[in-house]
Amino acid sequence: MTPRDDQQHRVPVRTGVALALGVLLWLGPYLGLVGVLVPQQVARIDPANKTGDIALMSTVAMIVSTIANIVEGGLSDRTRSRWGRRTPWIVAGSVGTFVCVLFWGQCSAVWQVVLSDSVYMIFLNMIVAPLIAVIADRTAPKYRGTISSVYALGNSAGQYGGQMLASFFLPMPKIGFVVLAVMSLLSGPVAALILREGSTKNMPVSPVTWKTFSDNFVFPTHHVRDYYLALFGKLSIQTASFAISGYQLYILTDYVMLKGNALQTYVSAISMIMMVTAIVMCIGAGPVSDKLHIRKVPVIIAGLLIAVGSFLPALTNRPFIMLAYAVVVGIGMGMFNSVDQALNIEVLPDQRTAAKDLGILNIANNGGQVLGPIFSAAIIKIVGYSGVFPLAAVLAAVGVCLIFFIRKVK
Repeated sequence: MTPRDDQQHRVPVRTGVALALGVLLWLGPYLGLVGVLVPQQVARIDPANKTGDIALMSTVAMIVSTIANIVEGGLSDRTRSRWGRRTPWIVAGSVGTFVCVLFWGQCSAVWQVVLSDSVYMIFLNMIVAPLIAVIADRTAPKYRGTISSVYALGNSAGQYGGQMLASFFLPMPKIGFVVLAVMSLLSGPVAALILREGSTKNMPVSPVTWKTFSDNFVFPTHHVRDYYLALFGKLSIQTASFAISGYQLYILTDYVMLKGNALQTYVSAISMIMMVTAIVMCIGAGPVSDKLHIRKVPVIIAGLLIAVGSFLPALTNRPFIMLAYAVVVGIGMGMFNSVDQALNIEVLPDQRTAAKDLGILNIANNGGQVLGPIFSAAIIKIVGYSGVFPLAAVLAAVGVCLIFFIRKVK
């Protein structure tokens, strides 16, 4: 059961470390793949239709991910084993992602790339939904901002460090796929070893009835106003972020007109800037949020920064503007990631179905990673790459408006 404030007297450091390392080791490989190595792979296989191919891959992945998040999160909530509720899932998911990425690296046709990504998403969500639920399982409300910040440190290092790492393998992509596969393999076991989750064999579990099925495997329907505002606000902001980062390689080659060593340098520089700025914000934003007892205000400020930073490359296609974009959006994403998870937990309709409901909220992350490239592909066809940046700015602004109307959280 989730500890109360009076039951947890110190910050649960072990939980924070496990979460940070776990998310780093699954998110880094994922974004290194879909942001760098897979776009390069697709451009080599089918250069004439590369943007449409990425959009197709993203669409199929979104459908698979949505179903997997709900089902696997719900099953995790109901799992009873000597290793706990979350451990069996995150370990099995790590092994599955390892195998999928190895196969992915050998693909020579677009349909194989799409299939690899789809199966990969099934196993990836075995890690994602149960791991996020650990925050609700083991953290008292007064420490959730701090633990969300620690989680966000791993998230930021994975989000931007993964792309930076992958950029080093652009000249030798097959080795890159192997390295990222091994990182994915470590995610669940490393987190599980640090967490040392207790047995849940004696934890009560309700029998399967239509009501329990509805509670555990269906979108929540009671006391959900703020929950869905958080969900769609998060989805809009994440979609804004990935509308640009999902096509970062193509933006740099086809809009900024970089190639060769300059391309690799800018991919690395953008990722490094965003990682450092995000990490700096993660260190402070969560603890300050705990101290001031506020969640909404930092998330709203973060969304506004993301909107402003996303618009900057619309002003010029000179390379330096992508570095300015990286600074502003990196600060915004660092602040957003460090407080958003705490806000999400506080709008949950039922703590007993935390993994399932947080898994649905995580659809906003995966959905953003999927919808961003889809929206970008459409706008690129209509007006070119210059249209991506106003699109991302508007999406971030919509997310800010939705989060503003949340009532339950300050």
